[in-house]
Amino acid sequence: MATENPRVNPPGRAPRVTHRANEALARVNIKEGPYFKALSDGSMTIDQFRSTQEQFFFAVTFFPRPMAALVGRIPDPRQRLDILHNLVEEHGGFREDCFHHTTFQEFLGRIGADPGRLKTLPVAPALRAFNSVLSTACIHDELEVGVACMGIIELAFASISAFIGKAVVERGFLAAGQLVHYKLHAEIDERHAEEFFAVLEPLWDDRGRRYYIEEGLELGAYIFDRLYRDLLLAVPPIAPPAIQHPV
Repeated sequence: MATENPRVNPPGRAPRVTHRANEALARVNIKEGPYFKALSDGSMTIDQFRSTQEQFFFAVTFFPRPMAALVGRIPDPRQRLDILHNLVEEHGGFREDCFHHTTFQEFLGRIGADPGRLKTLPVAPALRAFNSVLSTACIHDELEVGVACMGIIELAFASISAFIGKAVVERGFLAAGQLVHYKLHAEIDERHAEEFFAVLEPLWDDRGRRYYIEEGLELGAYIFDRLYRDLLLAVPPIAPPAIQHPV
């Protein structure tokens, strides 16, 4: 099975935390999971993709809320700034048309969904479980657990966004010029991850705090992988790819 190679000496403001996060993601290897295989091998239809993405909307619109809780828990105002900057970008730099909540609904509309029905669409248990874990990590657990958990999800989503964007275009679900939301996240989410990890980097030499950082990284990698696996259970079964018989 192919794995993603972690960067040996990641650059930036939080090299040790980022390196450890990349190790966790390489071990979990989210993009080798069944959701991404089905998307890339042709066995996921546009209807199934649309249904899973409608459910994923509930993760997108919820994500800033535990992030805001973290801002309130950080005692040093200087350290709050990195996550606060991230939170402002989630809200489109205070422009409603650029809220990630808004751009993802635009993406859904472009793949044929009716964003208006999201108000009455039942939320799948997988999404409630994912959002509940984020809330617990960011509100009730040690601060480092919540920060690390959110940061590694941002880091993972950068490459996942690039993967989904490429697959959506290759499958003909959207033209490249129509791709919104995922194109943005492929570009900015590594920086967002670094903003979280920069809060943690000064604590890395404290073995007690490092324990919580590592717990948060492992938790975030696990629940994000679990979310994509469980998304397949929220839609009708995906048929296996057609077998090509030799003529």
